[in-house]
Amino acid sequence: QVQPVESGGGLVQAGGSLRLSCVASGGIFSIYGMGWFRQAPGKEREFVAAIVWRGGSTGYGDSVKGRFTISRANARNTVYLQMNSLKPEDTAVYYCGIRTRYGTVVVTSAEGYDYWGQGTQVTVSS
Repeated sequence: QVQPVESGGGLVQAGGSLRLSCVASGGIFSIYGMGWFRQAPGKEREFVAAIVWRGGSTGYGDSVKGRFTISRANARNTVYLQMNSLKPEDTAVYYCGIRTRYGTVVVTSAEGYDYWGQGTQVTVSS
């Protein structure tokens, strides 16, 4: 069973930075993409960033463009989300999704991912 495991969340002041990590483990599988989504209380899950595993194409949600950077370490089955210039509105639980279905483009819909982690809390104070 494929299991994404997130880490790196925490409490930070506005303007600060955090780096989230997500490791994919749990057996033999092929990764075609990994993505980050977030969900704040009372809101729907929102696309943050995603990366195509082979080729490295990336995509970002409008609210994080220019502030967040997604990257990957293929050999470690790990994806990172570097978050800079954090704002209070970035406060949410951040979820990592893994796509094991074939694909060569950035997937921005949660339905495009097959496995999800438990989430990591990010809190940005003003």
